[in-house]
Amino acid sequence: MAVTLEEAPWLGWILVKALMRFAFMVANNLVAISSYICYVIVLQPLRLLDSKRFWYIEGIMYKWLLGMVASWGWYAGYTVMEWGEDIKAISKDEAVMLVNHQATGDVCTLMMCLQDKGLVVAQMMWLMDHIFKYTNFGIVSLIHGDFFIRQGKSHRDQQLLLLKKHLENNYRSRDRKWIVLFPEGGFLRKRRETSQAFAKKNNLPFLTHVTLPRIGATKIILSALVARQENGSPAGGDAKQLDSRSKGLQWIIDTTIAYPKAEPIDIQTWILGYRKPVVTHVHYRIFPIKDIPLETDNLADWLYQRFIEKEDLLSHFYETGAFPPPKGHEEAVSREMTLSNMWLFLIQSFAFLSGYMWYSIFQYFYHCLF
Repeated sequence: MAVTLEEAPWLGWILVKALMRFAFMVANNLVAISSYICYVIVLQPLRLLDSKRFWYIEGIMYKWLLGMVASWGWYAGYTVMEWGEDIKAISKDEAVMLVNHQATGDVCTLMMCLQDKGLVVAQMMWLMDHIFKYTNFGIVSLIHGDFFIRQGKSHRDQQLLLLKKHLENNYRSRDRKWIVLFPEGGFLRKRRETSQAFAKKNNLPFLTHVTLPRIGATKIILSALVARQENGSPAGGDAKQLDSRSKGLQWIIDTTIAYPKAEPIDIQTWILGYRKPVVTHVHYRIFPIKDIPLETDNLADWLYQRFIEKEDLLSHFYETGAFPPPKGHEEAVSREMTLSNMWLFLIQSFAFLSGYMWYSIFQYFYHCLF
């Protein structure tokens, strides 16, 4: 498409802004991730003396790093509107978030909208595709204890065993509370055709806005983390009466991400900011773990039903621009999620000052040695 004279200045500004944002992102990553690694190394004696305190400090730094990623979208005008139940009420309990997956921007969106949910981000474990291990953030996720899962039938059984072992070794020992899981096992555009063929073969609903979820990782998480009562039933929370004394996994948060006109944001857009401001909509529903069937077949049916409901939620959103109201209500209520500009400035300042401090320390020792 030819560019008119009227559009040229605007496109030029978009290009300059994208280059400036990219340069800042590179500098931000260099100082923030390097400083995080240095702090973690220096704090290793504390890990031996007081492991809980060490992982608390590491979690705070991890939250700040994710806050910096959130700020890239925030300052580009990519904001979040929240719908459904208020998940702040269970921020201190153990929970699993089941999220539909459309693009890489889904992860950035969650990094943003969970920042104001107490220590959730600090005590969170992500399950993500193994390719993210080789990104700039991979070393941070490895230290924090996130799990990288390799997709494909040939790897599936082995990966589930590794996930089980990873949860046993890292979840409770590092005081993790929430797990983020994308049960579809890939992006919507990549899995839709395969999912629809599977649905047709097994007489399941034909879905367009989501794909049928895979069961394996959810099954492993529930088996490993749900506390059992003496009679063998799950010891989970109650939706009406929260019991902070409950042990083990207590909630499943069914999370549905919707983008206007079904046009998701990718990580490139989040970094470069060349797309016009967008409001992403996130809908939450909370299910107490005691209501979740743990047997494989029943769990599969339960998960399928949740994603069929996601399909209905998204269809309604794309038709009306809003999620439907909960049962018994005439209209749905949305909440605008906000980030503190002062807090973002402080964590960015801390990152750059830390980077300068570590550079000065290394430079001093270099001159002393050489």
